[in-house]
Amino acid sequence: MKKLAIILFLFALVFTFTPTTHAQTNTYDYTFDDSITVTSFDGTVIAANIFTPISSDPNEQFPVIIFPNSWALEEHEYVAQAIQFAEKGYIVLSYSARGWGQSTGLINVAGPKDMADINALIDWLLASTPADPANIGMAGISYGAGLSLLGAAHDSRVKTVMAMSGWGDVGEALFAQETPRLVWGGILVGSGYLLGDMDPVIADHYTNILTHTDVDDTLAWAALRSPVNYVNEYNNRQTPVYISQNFQDELFQPNAVIDFYEQIDHPYKKLDLNMGVHFSAEGTGLLGLDNEVWNNAHDWFDYWLKGIDTGIMTEDAVSMAIKNDDAKRTFSQWPSPLVQTETFYLGQRPWYSHSGSLNTSPQNHWDEDTIYTGVLSGASAGVPVVSPFFEAHTPLDIFSWIPGINRGLAIVYESDDLTSDMQIAGIPSVDLWIEPGNDQVQLVAHLYSVDNWGWGTLITHAPITLHDATPYQATQVTIDLIATSYNVPAGHHLALAIDTYDPQYGAPTLEPYWIDFLYNNGQVSSLNIPVVD
Repeated sequence: MKKLAIILFLFALVFTFTPTTHAQTNTYDYTFDDSITVTSFDGTVIAANIFTPISSDPNEQFPVIIFPNSWALEEHEYVAQAIQFAEKGYIVLSYSARGWGQSTGLINVAGPKDMADINALIDWLLASTPADPANIGMAGISYGAGLSLLGAAHDSRVKTVMAMSGWGDVGEALFAQETPRLVWGGILVGSGYLLGDMDPVIADHYTNILTHTDVDDTLAWAALRSPVNYVNEYNNRQTPVYISQNFQDELFQPNAVIDFYEQIDHPYKKLDLNMGVHFSAEGTGLLGLDNEVWNNAHDWFDYWLKGIDTGIMTEDAVSMAIKNDDAKRTFSQWPSPLVQTETFYLGQRPWYSHSGSLNTSPQNHWDEDTIYTGVLSGASAGVPVVSPFFEAHTPLDIFSWIPGINRGLAIVYESDDLTSDMQIAGIPSVDLWIEPGNDQVQLVAHLYSVDNWGWGTLITHAPITLHDATPYQATQVTIDLIATSYNVPAGHHLALAIDTYDPQYGAPTLEPYWIDFLYNNGQVSSLNIPVVD
C-alpha cells in the first residue's frame, strides 16, 4: 500500500499543473501536512493528509472538502485535485477509511463505525484548522462516493456532497434482481484481502449471496450502508447532492442510483450519466488532467461552499451520454415528461421462422416456446470488465450476430425495421410469462439494435434469478434492464434475446433445466422501452 501511495503522489505532482477549466483563478499558497492522525471513538487511528490555504488574515475561515479513499486505494488518491482546490481557497482533508492505507481497524464498508470516523474527522477539522463550519463538503469516487453520501446523511455538518461512481443501494449492487454479481463481487472481496484489512464478515456476506443462504441477514447488513435508505435525511435538510455515474459500470449499475436520485424531493440535485466503466469517466482527473466530471465538481463546490455563480444550477438537472453518439441529452427533471413508454408485445416463434416477434398488439391465441440451459448461446454482454471498457472509450461495440444465436439455448424476438430513429433514455423492462422447469432458474435478457446484415449492437441487458420457483406453474417475472441512452437509427430493428447464462453473474444451479415462454390473452409478455418523444 505504501508503494501505491508513493506512485499516486508522484503522478499527482507531475500532472497537477495541467491547465483546467475551473471557474475561479488560483490565488492561494498553501501548506501540506501528510502526517495527520485522528483517533476515533473506539481507538482506531485514521490516517489523513491536509492542504490548508495561507492567509494574511488570522481570522479568515475557509470552506472544507473531505475526500475519503476509493476501495483498494488510500488518502493520497486525491492529491492533484486537493492542490487545485487548495489554490482556490479550500481546506482539503483526504483520509483513508478504517482498514485501508495507514489507518488501523477493519474495513467497515461504510457502516456505523465509518460514520463515527467521519464525525471525529469533522470534530478535528473544526478544532484544529481555520475551517468554516457552515461550508463543509464531501466528495469521492467509488467507496469514497458511498462514504461521502452516507456521511452527509449521518452528520448534518456536511452541507453538500458529490458522489462519483458510487452506489445507491449495496443490496442492489451485490444482488440486483436476486442475481449475484460474481465477477465484481470477487474483485471487491479479493482486493480487500490483498490491499486492506478485511472484516471477515464481508466475505461471509458475499458467500451468503453466492450460495443463497441467510440472504435476509446480508440484505439487512447492506441496508445500513445504502444511501437510498436515508433519503429522509437529505430531504429534511435539503442537502445538495451531485451524482456522477457511468452507464457501463458493472459494479454499481445506474438503476439504483437513478432510483435514489428520484427519491430526493428538493431541487438542489444533479445527475450525470456518463460513458464509462467503474471509475473510468473520472479517473484522469486524479492525475490533474482536464476532466469533465471534476470540472463539474469544482463548479459544484464553488457554488455551494463559496457562493460563486458558476452556472451549475442553471443547467438542466440530468444529463445522459448517448452510447452510440458523441452528443448528450439533457432533462430539466427526472422522471421526464419528455420520455414515454413504447411497448412491443412478444409473439411466439412460428414454424417458418426461428425468431419470435415484437408486435404492436398482443398475440391472441395460446402457444408456447421452450429453451434449455446452456453456456454459450451466442447472445452476450461481452467479456466482463473488458468489453464494457472498450465500448465506453473506443469505437468497439459489444455485438452479436443475431441469426447465429442458438435457438435451443435462447429465444429471440425481432421487430420490423424502424421507420424513424428511436431515442431510448431510461430503464427498459421485459414482462414475461414463463413456466420454469426447475425451482431455481435464471434468465438473461439482451436488447440489440440490428442492422440489415443481422449484426446486433448491444443496447443493454440484465439478468433475473428465481430461487424458489414452482416448477411447471405459470409465473410472471419482470426484468428491469440496465439504464441506457441509445439512438436506434431508422432502418435498423430491435432484437430481444433471452438465455440462461452470463459469466459475470452467479448461476443458481448447475442442474440442467428448461423454461417455457407462454402466450395467450391472459398472459401477455412485453418489452417496454422509454423513448424520447
